[in-house]
Amino acid sequence: MKTYHKYTASLTYSFIACLPLLALYELLIFISQPDSEAMVRLSADIWIRSLLLLFGENTLLLTLALTLVLGGVIFYLERNKKYTLKQSYFLGMVAESVIWALLLWMLVSQLVGVMFGMAAVSADGELFGMHTLLAADATGPGSITRLQMLALSIGAGLYEELIFRVVLVYSLLWFFSKFMSRNGAFAAAILLGAALFSLVHYVGTFGDPFTLPSFMFRMLFGLALNGLLLFRGFGITAWTHSMYDVILVMFFWQG
Repeated sequence: MKTYHKYTASLTYSFIACLPLLALYELLIFISQPDSEAMVRLSADIWIRSLLLLFGENTLLLTLALTLVLGGVIFYLERNKKYTLKQSYFLGMVAESVIWALLLWMLVSQLVGVMFGMAAVSADGELFGMHTLLAADATGPGSITRLQMLALSIGAGLYEELIFRVVLVYSLLWFFSKFMSRNGAFAAAILLGAALFSLVHYVGTFGDPFTLPSFMFRMLFGLALNGLLLFRGFGITAWTHSMYDVILVMFFWQG
């Protein structure tokens, strides 16, 4: 068990474990809207693709190239650690992520329910609205199909965790460390990062109507994912976010 936790928290295992999320996201996006000129995609994905457009129009090819470069860098940095790649460990990561998704869902919803004196589970989705950030030229949220939402849910863990956990939180940590103590900078970074992660879900065409309970749920969920990133690494955190959203789409999303 000790070896499992050490290996699966590594950059090598995280990188390999996230490759299926990238592949499934792109595949389901294509299958769900093959004839669409304006595909529905994650906002986080659109942000990255906008940067890649500076280097060429084929953003999918550039994404694959960037992924290969990132993988090469990770394998080089961890070349002396000699991790053994075990299929059972990758399957364990998926199973563990499902458990974390259900556990965080129950704990955070119970906490928000206590804070606002309301039922912990809301069948209409007010409290458990999709965390997925959307960007599209569609006519409205009602035009999104369940298959599209499933694709977006799978990609959310990869793209949103990359931007809001890795890039945002660590950038804030670097900034605050310039004039605060290490502990103070860490606290400020994870709190502000979680707040921004929650707030951005209310922006744009597909943004949700703002309510304080849903804002607090998303902020607390973001804080929990920050902790999971430090405790279990990026791979588990990305899969946990994806599995949470997939569970919502399959069992709660009304469409």
